[in-house]
Amino acid sequence: MAKQLAMHEKLEVHEVLLFKTACLTKSTAMLELVEDSELKKLLKEDIKLSTKAIKDLQAVLKDDQKQTAKGR
Repeated sequence: MAKQLAMHEKLEVHEVLLFKTACLTKSTAMLELVEDSELKKLLKEDIKLSTKAIKDLQAVLKDDQKQTAKGR
């Protein structure tokens, strides 16, 4: 059974989630402006990795929410 996250851990996960979301938004916006193929490739890779990170962080928060509901 997984343990619940402490409040400061939830806040840290949320803060990282917001940061990764901002990174994804910026990379997506910049992708259309970039002409260099190598930089475009790096941005596409960043978009892919940021999307996965966001999904993983959301899953952590969702799992913690389930654990909190079970504990009540």
